[in-house]
Amino acid sequence: MPEDESRITMSSLRNTPSLPPKISNNAVHNSDLSLSTNLPASDDDFNSRSSNVSAYEPNRMSCEASPMMMSPWNQTSPFQPSPWVSGGVDSSGHHKSGLVGSLVREEGHIYSLAATGDLLYTGSDSKNIRVWKNLKEFTAFKSNSGLVKAIILSGDKIFTGHQDGRVRVWKKNRKDAKKHKRVGTFPTFIDIIKTSMRPKNYVEVKRKCTSLWIKHCDAISCLSIDEEEGLLYSASWDRTFKVWQTSNSKCLESVKAHDDSVNSVISTKSGLVFTGSADGSVKVWKREGQGKSMKHLHVETLLNQECAVTALAVSKDGSFVYCGLSDGTVNFWEWEKQLSHGGFLKGHKLAVLCLASAGKFLFSGSADKTICVWKREGNIHNCMSVLTGHNGPVKCVAVGREEGSSSGEGNLVVYSGSLDKSVKVWNVSEKSSDVQQAALMHPGSVKCDSKPSSTRY
Repeated sequence: MPEDESRITMSSLRNTPSLPPKISNNAVHNSDLSLSTNLPASDDDFNSRSSNVSAYEPNRMSCEASPMMMSPWNQTSPFQPSPWVSGGVDSSGHHKSGLVGSLVREEGHIYSLAATGDLLYTGSDSKNIRVWKNLKEFTAFKSNSGLVKAIILSGDKIFTGHQDGRVRVWKKNRKDAKKHKRVGTFPTFIDIIKTSMRPKNYVEVKRKCTSLWIKHCDAISCLSIDEEEGLLYSASWDRTFKVWQTSNSKCLESVKAHDDSVNSVISTKSGLVFTGSADGSVKVWKREGQGKSMKHLHVETLLNQECAVTALAVSKDGSFVYCGLSDGTVNFWEWEKQLSHGGFLKGHKLAVLCLASAGKFLFSGSADKTICVWKREGNIHNCMSVLTGHNGPVKCVAVGREEGSSSGEGNLVVYSGSLDKSVKVWNVSEKSSDVQQAALMHPGSVKCDSKPSSTRY
């Protein structure tokens, strides 16, 4: 459908949901970064990129002078596994703010992770998805395809997105938590055969080259899930996002979303979907209809500029939308002000590669090897500390709550995966004073500040 026919006004959107678009607890906030030097001059230029190339290549930059070009990361530098480091325990028995430990397995760069309870799932260059418990390897299961770009958890199921453009579904054994069985692949082999019989199911993916609309023709960059509706969203470097019915593995819709790789997708419980792309734009989509009649209509473009959008996150209550950029800044928009631009956060020297939101906190991981911890008071964001210790770009981040902590106080457990082949585990206190003390532990941290802006893009 042409954009002018599918586009609906923002005023009608604002009258639809009575509450902010609450984010699903299982939305993936990291993105598998794809950056381009310029927008492709033709479809051939776009598809000349190989799916086997690392997403962290400089030639994927959308800004000619992007700070990622000056990344201090050196692939040839030997990585020395960090010793266990503890921040100590406070009077209540919780860990103090600081580094708790490092998980190291020489299998390649860490591209994705997801946490639930006391379990942490990690994906890397290898075909193995590893499961960690209490800072020790718990179990692992192997995929047919390496380069696990995204992991998302839903009940006893694990969804993984891969470099080969497919989503694989795994299920934990109820009797033995260490056993995982692959129970599906999106799209299924049968659906591919059935769909291939009809010429109308082929769409043009580049000049004089077609592919089935139910298949991603390039790497999956990220996943997001709407558990209430039973929908899984997959975004890809092929410039589309697809919508899957988790109950039957059917692809319900494929949306040509951007002019370049889609780096991040976030679905919300109010039927809104946010996408960010290497073309420099952040778009808002509204879901209408169900099943085969489902359509996602483009309703707003929140941002449109030169630097690539690398990551998205939405606060759990849906009141703030965050966007990480390849120039090292984080932009945000406020739902209560009808998604008007609220400002931008400057805390990194190089590109922001991942974002995660928890309560009043926002965590931003960067190519500068650090994680900024932002705390929100109203619409003002202050950088409370900078977590340092990785020897490579921070590619993914996830947040949980320390066991025994209530929802209102206690410690947050932050997991960060890096291209230095390690995962680090941090404790961050939700009490302001403790967080400020943690900031003093890192004298080499960059200066962070929040600059409000009324500029609309």
